[in-house]
Amino acid sequence: MTDTFDVDVTRDLDGPVEAAWAAWSTPEGLRAWWGPGPFTCPAAEVDLRVGGRALLAMRAPAEYGGGDTWSTWDFTVVEPVRRIEYTFRFTDAAGLPEAPPMPDVPAEGHHEVEITGLGDGRSRIHMVEHGYTSAAARDMSQQGLEACLDKMAVYVAGA
Repeated sequence: MTDTFDVDVTRDLDGPVEAAWAAWSTPEGLRAWWGPGPFTCPAAEVDLRVGGRALLAMRAPAEYGGGDTWSTWDFTVVEPVRRIEYTFRFTDAAGLPEAPPMPDVPAEGHHEVEITGLGDGRSRIHMVEHGYTSAAARDMSQQGLEACLDKMAVYVAGA
C-alpha cells in the first residue's frame, strides 16, 4: 500500500453559508474562485446533486503558458448548504479523463467540503483532498487551494 498525503484547509468567510454554498453550486460562483492567484476559470458547468457533475476550465496566465486545464467533479454526497463530496479528475474539454499534469497527483482524488455557519453572517469552509503520493505534491496543491479560497472569500463577502 502506498502512503498518501492529504490537503486539509479551513477558511473563515465574511458571508453566510448560503453565499458559500452559491460559490459551489452556481457557474458564476465557481468562475469567481476556481484557480489560484492570477489563474482564471473561463468555463464552469455544474449539476450539484448526487450523480451530477461539474466541468471546469482553469486558465493559466500568459506568463505560465496561458493554457487551459480541465477537470470534472463527480458528486457523491450533496447535503445542501452543508456538505459536498466529489471525485476530482483531470480531463479534456469534453470531460474525458486525462493524465494528471503533475507527478504524484492522483488520477482520481476524493475531495470533501464542509460548510458551517459561525453566526453574525459568517461561515467556515473546511476542505480535505485525499490521495497525493508525495508531500511535495500535497504542499503544492495546498498552496493552490489556499489561493483559491482567498478568491472565494472575496466572492462570498460580496454576495
